[in-house]
Amino acid sequence: MFDPGATPRVFALPCGVDFPRALIDGLLQRMAGQPPEALARVELVVNTHRMARRIRDIFDAGAPLLLPRVSLLTDLGAHGGLDTLPPAVPPLRRRLELTQLISALLDRQPDLAARASLYDLADSLAGLIDEMQGEGVSPEDIRNLDVSDLSGHWARAQAFIGIADDLIGSEGEALDPQARQRRVVEDLIARWQIAPPQHPIILAGSTGSRGTTLMLMQAIARLPQGALVLPGFDFDQPAEVWKTLEKALTAEDHPQYRFRKILDGLEMSSDQVIRWTGEEPPAPARNRLLSLALRPAPVTDAWMAEGPGLTDLDIATADLTLVESMSPRDEALAIALRLRQAAETGQSAALITPDRMLTRQVTAALQRWDITPDDSAGQPLHLSPPGRFLRHVAELFTQRLTGETLLTLLKHPLTHSGIDRGDHLRFTRDLELDLRKQGPAFPDAMSLSRFAARHDPEALATWLGWLTAGFCDRQRLGERPLTDWIADLRAQAETIAAGPTEGSGGLWQKNAGIKARAVLDALEREAEFGGTMTARDFADLLTALLQGEEVRDRDAAFGGIMIWGTLEARVMGADLLILGGLNEGSWPEPARPDPWLNRQMRDRAGLLLPERRIGLSAHDFQQAIAAPEVWLTRSQRSDDAETVPSRWLNRLANLLAGLPDQGGRQALDDMRARGRVWLGWARALEAVTPIAPAPRPSPRPPVASRPDRLNVTEIKRLIRDPYAVYARRVLRLSPLDSLVQEPDALLRGTVLHEVFEKFVRDDLGAGAPLNREALMARATEVLEEHVPWPTARALWLSRLGRIAEAFLSAEAVRQEAAMSSTFEQGSKMAISPPGVTLVGRADRIDMDARGALTLYDYKTGTPPTRDQQAKFDKQLLIEAAMAEEVGFGNLAPAHVNGAVFVGIGASYKEVPAPLDEEPPAQVLEELRKLLIAYAQPDQGYTSRRMLFKDSDHGDYDHLARFGEWDRATEPEPEDLA
Repeated sequence: MFDPGATPRVFALPCGVDFPRALIDGLLQRMAGQPPEALARVELVVNTHRMARRIRDIFDAGAPLLLPRVSLLTDLGAHGGLDTLPPAVPPLRRRLELTQLISALLDRQPDLAARASLYDLADSLAGLIDEMQGEGVSPEDIRNLDVSDLSGHWARAQAFIGIADDLIGSEGEALDPQARQRRVVEDLIARWQIAPPQHPIILAGSTGSRGTTLMLMQAIARLPQGALVLPGFDFDQPAEVWKTLEKALTAEDHPQYRFRKILDGLEMSSDQVIRWTGEEPPAPARNRLLSLALRPAPVTDAWMAEGPGLTDLDIATADLTLVESMSPRDEALAIALRLRQAAETGQSAALITPDRMLTRQVTAALQRWDITPDDSAGQPLHLSPPGRFLRHVAELFTQRLTGETLLTLLKHPLTHSGIDRGDHLRFTRDLELDLRKQGPAFPDAMSLSRFAARHDPEALATWLGWLTAGFCDRQRLGERPLTDWIADLRAQAETIAAGPTEGSGGLWQKNAGIKARAVLDALEREAEFGGTMTARDFADLLTALLQGEEVRDRDAAFGGIMIWGTLEARVMGADLLILGGLNEGSWPEPARPDPWLNRQMRDRAGLLLPERRIGLSAHDFQQAIAAPEVWLTRSQRSDDAETVPSRWLNRLANLLAGLPDQGGRQALDDMRARGRVWLGWARALEAVTPIAPAPRPSPRPPVASRPDRLNVTEIKRLIRDPYAVYARRVLRLSPLDSLVQEPDALLRGTVLHEVFEKFVRDDLGAGAPLNREALMARATEVLEEHVPWPTARALWLSRLGRIAEAFLSAEAVRQEAAMSSTFEQGSKMAISPPGVTLVGRADRIDMDARGALTLYDYKTGTPPTRDQQAKFDKQLLIEAAMAEEVGFGNLAPAHVNGAVFVGIGASYKEVPAPLDEEPPAQVLEELRKLLIAYAQPDQGYTSRRMLFKDSDHGDYDHLARFGEWDRATEPEPEDLA
């Protein structure tokens, strides 16, 4: 196939050429005239499964032929008798072992790192070990580094790197994948030196960015019938520029650096690289432009020397469109519009970007036209339905069951997915309403049984049994073996997914379910190496494993519209390529921080530099922008700040702007103009018809529909926010209680009311001493009963302790004056006209020896001042009037000597009601006038009429469309039928 020669064979294809197709074309050209079986003796070695699939697809679409052998770099050990090595240690096993070793190290030296970083440290250390083995760097090389100026950091890092040292040294025959691959390559090269193969071996598509691959490429290039075919080689780059790509520290981020490294190892120069085929790239002028734009930073002065020689800039940029949007949303919409046009015209189009947020926005925008792109990355497994479900189930082990956790799982589409899901959803709805209204904060078997008893015990019996068995008492304390955690998770997940029937419901179905089960199976196989861990550590481990997997739904995609990562773009072809998210921090992505070694240490040890990934991204960019039609898109702002253009886009724009005589500036303006057209269409797509803001409501319902029964506490609301009374009493809309029950102000008020009621009525009434110990004992008992949050109990008890002495001193005075005390007494009084019944309940009423009454109302918040009570907060004033008119409970009407708000919040405070300024008779008359006014047809219930502060929030503000109007807006009355 190849003529004998003294130099290694290195071929290449220029940027923009469809590499797999051109590879096959060149192969068939060289095999022309040879017998059919000659092609079958050719061995093609490629670096990805995608490349192998694409090559097979191209052969399948062509004429009948005997096919060459297509193998992967990782499959070399299966050939030539090299499969005697034991299988590689699964990466998951190594990760679990590292996790255990690092955990033990942190137990011994907790100051080394936070325990929350356990899995991140294990992943990072596993990456270092993998890299050391792939690059042929021994632990001795790391230990011998000169770190005199980094002794403090190095001392900490050595504690962890020592684990890698021990692990690599104790491997024996148990090799990691990278170590095994290097051993295979070394053995293969040794055999080739003794008996080199005589059949053609072609390694194609690799840039040699890893040490093991580079070593294999150099060996294949020297074989009698061996050859390399490099992708995206810059044939336009001058020899003097190739010479500058010498040192990794200064040239690693250049797109052609890896090729220079390959050629150095083969003792070749760039002019000895031969074109694999004569096929020209789609835009040769653009390739020349990009070659100059991407010159290494130290030699960008070449722009001044070579720039004037660039010609055909209009041709080079004719099919380039530059979209510079003001926001990520505008960028996504413009891309979606262009992809929609491609779908209409039958043009194949692909969005290439490492920015997953952008791909999600584009996918969402395409949904309006029912276009689902073929996303090669798919969906992260931990965000898929099975992934979320398994994470929720694992959380059951970490904490007490809450209403939120319970309902989150009950509403999951995989829960109870066996049979009778309709009944399950109905029961779940009833349970949610019950939990919102009745609680408790932490459901258990007893509270769930009470729920069933309040509804339909017979119909709920089977469902309740499944619910109790699947969700109650799942919290696990302490450490357990990983094998036990996995068994519990699998059993629990299948029970919850199946419902009361056998099986696992739909949990392990479809692509996502199959992938999730594979993750659990792999974890189960390696669980013996995971040691023991807590429930929290297990949940974190499961999440980390699920995050590392992707799942795709190939059947849902729209043909011809793709979303690719940079890996897919290397081996696939499309009529239109959209390079999206061209901002620094996105493309290229920033170099990952290395907690172990800095750049100089990595370079001296022979490890890869952080800029390697940037260089690979630069090569991907140089290849992709050479396609027939290309869009370059970026957003000038992210969600919260201005962005910086990608360095490659910046270089291209600066070079064009600096060549006005060659038409570069005009070409750049034309690129932007084409982008502005699409941005204008995107904005037009988002344009909305202006709608006038809602008016400030003041509804006037029919008199017959207005409330004829009000609570004393609602009078304040009727004065300050009448619309809230209208919504609650006329529309009968009640706020939905929060599902997430917390130790809030309402609960605190209820509990402290009960504390003081029981202390005064039960304890003091039974002869208990009026002292701090008795009060705190009663408070402890009530808090233990009603407040299931230990932190809240301790905090509230501490606050109560701060006001205890002041309360006891005041209570001693009250006990001296009172002959008897009653608590929680109700009253009802008819006010006619207008025919409204007023109801109320007094927290506490004391009666003195003369039969006069004193009313008390406990306030855990700030008690209203006397002026506020006189104008707005008339609760105690009205209760005093009711006590004199109709009495409370068993208490007959009597003279009210006083009424007091007792503040039991952060400090103890008593605020008496202004009975002298607002006597009961006057209060009743004013109340009657207020109620008569709201019985008139022309009186509206105005929203937020006289609130204390603009920042006060009402339960019905959203219904009143507050925000579309403010307090300066005049209310608009509306007569309702």
